[in-house]
Amino acid sequence: MKETDTRYMSDLKLAIVVPCYNEEAVLRETTVRLTEVIDQLVEASAVCPHSFILYVSDGSTDATWSIIEELHRTTPYVRGLKLARNSGHQNALMAGLSAGKELADVLVSIDADLQDDVMAIPEMITRYADGADIVYGVRRERKSDTWFKRNTALMFYRVMRFMGIESVYNHADYRLMSRRAVEYLCRFRERNLFLRGIIPLVGYHTACVYYNRGKRFAGESKYPFRKMLSFAVNGITSFSVKPIRMFFFLGLMFLLIAFATFCYVIYSYIRHQAVEGWASLMLSLWFIGGCIMTGIGVIGEYLGKIYIEVKDRPRYNVEEELL
Repeated sequence: MKETDTRYMSDLKLAIVVPCYNEEAVLRETTVRLTEVIDQLVEASAVCPHSFILYVSDGSTDATWSIIEELHRTTPYVRGLKLARNSGHQNALMAGLSAGKELADVLVSIDADLQDDVMAIPEMITRYADGADIVYGVRRERKSDTWFKRNTALMFYRVMRFMGIESVYNHADYRLMSRRAVEYLCRFRERNLFLRGIIPLVGYHTACVYYNRGKRFAGESKYPFRKMLSFAVNGITSFSVKPIRMFFFLGLMFLLIAFATFCYVIYSYIRHQAVEGWASLMLSLWFIGGCIMTGIGVIGEYLGKIYIEVKDRPRYNVEEELL
């Protein structure tokens, strides 16, 4: 068994890491439900009573941090981190995991909106006890999603697979990780974080727990289409050079088409069948110009990531701790 498994499970310290951005509408209910889960696990001697919930306020502009401070005073399980500015969901999650690994043996990450079934956490603990260092929370279905979101998500996973990026289908950021898995994860230093792609690179034994995803308890989604698209592009370009390689082969194909067109023009000229085609010429120019601009955009995306990485700026700044 793993080194941390040599102790009784009742000594296992659990941290539930919850990134928050303007989640004042759901925090109290989230605390109630997560507290019930921890109480249930403590009563079953699955985790120790010193387990806790770690809220990470990601530069929230509403009353999120004030509520976390209040809950910290009134609820024994609640702890908090306040980031100085909005650093993004993935960075906020990393901040919570980095702080939590110093205090806990096993960490569960979950969003604050209560769409993920918190009652899957006991099963995750069971899978951990069976030897898994990473347990993925996987949605059974997407019936609660709109047709557009369901099909764009399916397309995203297919593109990821085509690009050679290892990921778990229908898994977001609801997962359990052992301390040693988080410690290894923290060795990945890139600034363009895409944890769904990075965590499979950690290795170790993994397992999956399946659950039904519900509707958001309150408030508005923090992932509109614009952010979802940006997240997808970041995931693809952070882990694969295939887009650049595809445009290289596309360029070769255009060279072949250009050569064939040249041969046809010479043939038509010799046969005196050449016809001036302004429309076809303009369409060709627009089409090839569009492909060139797209290719430049793809290359620019990678250059932009290199620019961000070489500056090596901190991912986040912790302004206040309630640990």
